[in-house]
Amino acid sequence: MPEDPSTAPSPTAAEDAALQSALAAAHTAVWGYAVVGAALPPEQREPAGAARQAHRDLRDRLAELLTSRGVDPVGAAGGYTLPSPVLSPVDAAALAVALEDGTSSAWTWVLDQATETATREFGVTALTAAELRAVGWRSAAGRTPVTTPFPGLPDQ
Repeated sequence: MPEDPSTAPSPTAAEDAALQSALAAAHTAVWGYAVVGAALPPEQREPAGAARQAHRDLRDRLAELLTSRGVDPVGAAGGYTLPSPVLSPVDAAALAVALEDGTSSAWTWVLDQATETATREFGVTALTAAELRAVGWRSAAGRTPVTTPFPGLPDQ
């Protein structure tokens, strides 16, 4: 018996779920970069502000894309738990690395689930930008190596 079209899953349902995850990661990053910026001396805050704006732009683009597909975009949480205290510029850089790694992971899932070319292109661009930001933050946090061979994938 053929499936009722009104109850059939959307052809982009898995892709939409991954985009929701990327949106949630963007919400987290926007919030987290406020913490990063607050922990940095004023003369060092520009990269945090630029990163926060980049994540705002991604958040807005994702919300618009999901809305255009008839999907209700996930909202931001009321607050988030920090992975560790942020008491110094090095701690702030470590938090920024965690934020970028989290978004990279979400974008990797988007790439895995993407069925549309435009979504893949969006995902590659966002994943690349996250890794480029993470390189600078890893350096500021004193981490080596500053690059990861496969951004968004778990360490082997």
